[in-house]
Amino acid sequence: MFDFRYDTAVIAQPELPTSLTIPRTKVMFDRIVALLLLGPLIICAAVLAVLNPFVNAGSLIFTQKRMGQNCKPFTMIKFRTMHTARQARGAFDRLESERVTPLGQFLRRSRIDELPQIINVLRGEMSLIGPRPDCYDHALVYLRDVPGYAARQGALPGISGYAQTELGYIDDMDAMRRRVAADLYYIAHASFGFDLRIAWRTLGVVMGRRGA
Repeated sequence: MFDFRYDTAVIAQPELPTSLTIPRTKVMFDRIVALLLLGPLIICAAVLAVLNPFVNAGSLIFTQKRMGQNCKPFTMIKFRTMHTARQARGAFDRLESERVTPLGQFLRRSRIDELPQIINVLRGEMSLIGPRPDCYDHALVYLRDVPGYAARQGALPGISGYAQTELGYIDDMDAMRRRVAADLYYIAHASFGFDLRIAWRTLGVVMGRRGA
């Protein structure tokens, strides 16, 4: 088991990300799964469009500028879960109950709020499994202050990832360093089998309704 407290993977990392070649089988698998999930996405969007005016008034979709592969910005898509005036938050803000609507809490626990990101997968901006993309402004801080953060930006970001299933929410800089260590460990050991293990762990997190 990798010990995230005593990481050596982030030592002497290059300051600029090295673009990683994504295996063709991974790309094909991502696209096939994303296409299969279009049906559930349409159904969820239709149901939420009916419910939103009553329990979560405002836009159905929330978009945010995130840092993608090679530090390039892209627009990540989610179902909105917070009150419209409270979407922005600090790099390490906890997800307080007053920020998230009751429907939003359900969407987050079930991970349904992440479902629109299959559009990002189909665009080639994200993978199903990979390092989780951060808000672009926050990522600029991490690039400056967190050793190894630039190196993990060589990978295509994912809807779920090894760090999320193993470490949960990140609420301080020390936790961010552990997350980077986990991301670099994933990159160094990336394989189709490893992705399947992470997907299985993600399902366990969803079924157990634990934050990740």
